[in-house]
Amino acid sequence: MDSNKKPLVILAGPTAVGKTALSISLAKAINGEIISADSMQVYKKMNIGTAKITPEETQGVPHYLIDVFMPDEEFHVAKFKEYANQYIQEIYNKGKIPILVGGTGFYIQAVVKDVVFTEEKETASRKKWEKIAKEKGAHYVHDELKKVDPESAIAIHENNVRRVIRALEYFEQTGEKISVHNKTEQERESPYHYAYFVLNQNRDVLYNRIETRIDEMIKMGLVEEVQNLLLAGYQRNLTSMQGLGYKEICAYLAGECSLEEAIYILKRDTRHFAKRQLTWFKREKSVEWVDKDCLPTQEQQLEYCIAKLREKKILL
Repeated sequence: MDSNKKPLVILAGPTAVGKTALSISLAKAINGEIISADSMQVYKKMNIGTAKITPEETQGVPHYLIDVFMPDEEFHVAKFKEYANQYIQEIYNKGKIPILVGGTGFYIQAVVKDVVFTEEKETASRKKWEKIAKEKGAHYVHDELKKVDPESAIAIHENNVRRVIRALEYFEQTGEKISVHNKTEQERESPYHYAYFVLNQNRDVLYNRIETRIDEMIKMGLVEEVQNLLLAGYQRNLTSMQGLGYKEICAYLAGECSLEEAIYILKRDTRHFAKRQLTWFKREKSVEWVDKDCLPTQEQQLEYCIAKLREKKILL
């Protein structure tokens, strides 16, 4: 272990796999505190659709980057990294271990590999693509990205118009695919002595968990939550309202489809999202897969993680 590097633990995985419960057990076991690496749980007023952890579920373990921004405030990877770094330092100052928990692989990579984000300046290329996206829609610009950088098109969902445009802009300005640039970033040496766990399970079981969770969200009042956001003036075109669960229910409330159709689309798109998350994590190096099929109980999963942390000398 490099004595100059401080410890960092990551617990990632696809949506609905069960990261929250394991992260609490892990934090208690290693004297850790949790930083959410989720691009949606950062927003206030968006609780049901983001499957946000409740104060009771935290069991007293401090959590950061949950309920920080209003739905119409800008939040992106550079801002995530800035806040995460600040909280990591605060956790170290308490003599504790920071644990990054979430499913947004790009956010995790930004911290683990200390990715440098230059200040974004408005370019002619970006203005052009923003205009095209407004006129022809998200699907069209995503198709354009597929033509020049298929790998990025797989990694970036078409609803994430900002990142799709950034990838197209990068290609136009440099002649290089942003996916190639991101691979280079992955090779960067980390400033941390880290362990990167990815919780996973049988795909069919995971998909069933996703569908059950969405049914529960509807029962808990997801439609009402989205309705209240719209009534409060948060418009459909906001980045936050483009999140899974919000976009589909907005379409239903606008009379564009039935509730049954909205739920069907939400389940389908969440399954696709989980698949893309796993594709991302499979590309990451030095990942420790925590397989729920081999380690069915939380106690077994925790034991496995603790053993690996001792092996890596993160825990002594």
